[in-house]
Amino acid sequence: MKVTILDDYQHAFEGSPAIERLRQKAEVQILNEKFASEKALIRALGGSQAIIPIRERTHFPAHLLKALPDLEIIAQTGNHAYHIDIEAATHAGILVTMAPGGSGVTELTIGLMIAVMRRIPQSDRSMRQGEWPLVLGRVLKGKTLGILGLGKVGSEVARIAQAFSMKVIAWGPTLTKERAEKAQVTYMALEEALKNADVVSVHLKLSDQSKGLLNEARLRLMKKSAYLVNTARGAIVDEKALVELLKENSIAGAALDVFVEEPLPSNHPLLQLDNVVLTPHLGWPTDGGFRGFAENAVQNILDYMEGKLTRVVNPQALEKRRAR
Repeated sequence: MKVTILDDYQHAFEGSPAIERLRQKAEVQILNEKFASEKALIRALGGSQAIIPIRERTHFPAHLLKALPDLEIIAQTGNHAYHIDIEAATHAGILVTMAPGGSGVTELTIGLMIAVMRRIPQSDRSMRQGEWPLVLGRVLKGKTLGILGLGKVGSEVARIAQAFSMKVIAWGPTLTKERAEKAQVTYMALEEALKNADVVSVHLKLSDQSKGLLNEARLRLMKKSAYLVNTARGAIVDEKALVELLKENSIAGAALDVFVEEPLPSNHPLLQLDNVVLTPHLGWPTDGGFRGFAENAVQNILDYMEGKLTRVVNPQALEKRRAR
């Protein structure tokens, strides 16, 4: 079997113990470059029976899948496959599996809170320009953190916030008062959470229900002294409305790791604002995360080679393949 690892721009998979284990069973090629055209991508992937893509760096629409007749399995890294046409993959007999890797989002979330409230990046920039800025920072201790989405990451953020002596409130589309209490968190309706939080941290999955959830009306419920932190998905927040609130100082600031369009366009108005901390989707690419991606993706492929299906999204693809 020929296995292609795609989009390893950071050379994180080279030398990985899991990849070395895969090399004992299959031919492995690791592609680090960005391809200038789809034709070049198709040529590079030609003859591959298995592909390990790095998150969402390459999209797999129906026409691309059709151009890869040898492909049998996509061992997707991460917990979702928004960028893969699952219906088309199933029709083509291509299995899609998930390979979770662990998240660095929790630590980044806390780091962004501290960075925006203590103005760490702004102070660094000023000092490099020969200044000695007088900053009145705001601490986490005693503040109220409003978590939107008390899942795995949201719950981890809550525990760390409590260690900083923050009061934690939470809302989620399926969150109950009882489940919140088990996490020692106070459940509130969405609007009440926005009104009461000193920091609002978003940890929701992107869905039809969450897209655009934080629109202008809801953002304006936040305190003038409050901060917004988003390490989930850019589309959950109305970016245009957020920019206006930040310009007006209707909220104190925002720390954002995710955006509607990524990479962020060079002329985006967020780049001109001094009360914003921006990071280029740093939540997921970490040493621990990539180690988990490699281990789980390789295991999925090795299991498949032995006739077993592990973490498969579309097992019906096998029936389609047999039918052909």
